[in-house]
Amino acid sequence: MNQVHPIGTPSDSTVRVLVVDDSAFMRFTISNYLNKQPGIKVVGSAQNGEEALVLIPRLKPDVITLDVEMPKLDGISTLREIMARFPRPVIMLSSMTKEGAVETIQALTLGAFDFVTKPEQKANVNAVMEEVAQKIQRATKARIWSPPSSRPTIMPKVEPSFSNKNIRPRRTTEPVVVIGSSTGGPRALNTLIPALPGNLPAAVMVIQHMPAGFTRSLAERLDTLSPLKVKEAVPGDQLQVGQVLIAPGGFHTVFDHNGQAVMNQNPPVHGVRPAIDVTLSSIVQLYGAHTISVILTGMGHDGTNGCGLVRSVGGKVIAEDESTCVVWGMPRSVFESGFSDLVVPLPDIAKIIVQQVNDHLENG
Repeated sequence: MNQVHPIGTPSDSTVRVLVVDDSAFMRFTISNYLNKQPGIKVVGSAQNGEEALVLIPRLKPDVITLDVEMPKLDGISTLREIMARFPRPVIMLSSMTKEGAVETIQALTLGAFDFVTKPEQKANVNAVMEEVAQKIQRATKARIWSPPSSRPTIMPKVEPSFSNKNIRPRRTTEPVVVIGSSTGGPRALNTLIPALPGNLPAAVMVIQHMPAGFTRSLAERLDTLSPLKVKEAVPGDQLQVGQVLIAPGGFHTVFDHNGQAVMNQNPPVHGVRPAIDVTLSSIVQLYGAHTISVILTGMGHDGTNGCGLVRSVGGKVIAEDESTCVVWGMPRSVFESGFSDLVVPLPDIAKIIVQQVNDHLENG
């Protein structure tokens, strides 16, 4: 069994932070800003992963900020060691480059709590520091999962690809499975999507809260692991059997009367874009009772209104159980609103989706 490490900082306690970054400017900037925030104290800094691994057992930080690109021991290798030896919330600091996006997605699937994009210009530093501070406070409410073994599992850089992925148009009676996730979502999707069978007689749509520039890397990674085709949605895409579409970060995704994907940058809903509620509302209007909604780990209540719509037209709603959520926010909101048909731990959700799809086809 994987070990769960609840992180909970009492309201009257200070969040202890370790800053890990090879840039002296970033170490100073992050530390200086965070130390001015109420309830946060930087207890140390390290210029690479090797230094960090020495300091963690000594300083016992509650949260770690971790650069992705570092000498000696890079952020991904350091994260593996942290999650195996000293599990606690880690917030990655990532560049906006293609390589940075790939490494960020890898970090999130390995258990990083969240990430913040490094500013391209020094003028943007304050806004980024504010985001770091907010995510540190949120991280204190997270459940952190560590691997069952005492040593980290080294993941190959090149994953084996599935061949012969068959994609076909969706038949009118076949369900549409809509999966929504936020904080902790990439790791949850890394478990769920590869477990769905290649012959699943349903179309699948994923909305993961994520900024522009990162969802393509998420889709590409999941595609290497999954018997289903996984791709970032683009305008004109249709929901098809054998394929998983992932809503592009930074855009709301809806489907027009022809069933074609349309992206927009309308204002955020619940503070996020893409929003699960926006996509769910669109899909329910098109597919009605053929909709199966799955709400995974995440903060807030995005997806709740959409799940209410799903239930109102006779569709089904699955919520992730609290025991496996990094943050039991969105699934909790769905459950407490009375909209969930099933509340299921993450390792069992793929099996339940298959059952629900088959039941739908049998019972019409």
